[in-house]
Amino acid sequence: QVQLVESGGGLVQAGDSLRLSCAASARTSSAFAMGWFRQAPGKEREIVAAIRWRTGSTYYADSVKGRFTISRDNAKITVYLQMNSLKPEDTAVYYCATGNSGAYYYQSSTYDAWGQGLQVTVSS
Repeated sequence: QVQLVESGGGLVQAGDSLRLSCAASARTSSAFAMGWFRQAPGKEREIVAAIRWRTGSTYYADSVKGRFTISRDNAKITVYLQMNSLKPEDTAVYYCATGNSGAYYYQSSTYDAWGQGLQVTVSS
């Protein structure tokens, strides 16, 4: 089971930026992918961004396109989520996840290891 260590998050004002980090203990296969998900109170968990490790392909939810950027450090097996122009509606618990997702790295069902979550609160 891959272990994930998340860092970042916190309380910011609308328009501010935050960067989340997530380090994985191992890369399990050539189909490895890492993603960020979020869950707001009373809502279902949704994918925010994901990256397919082998190709570097990225996926973004429409709600964060142009504001959030996912990137990786191959050597550290670490993924980052740079969040700019934050809005109150971005308030949620953010989870890092990994899976052997391959070409389906944009589907949450392909992820099977999850971090404990980071609270991100954006005040208006």
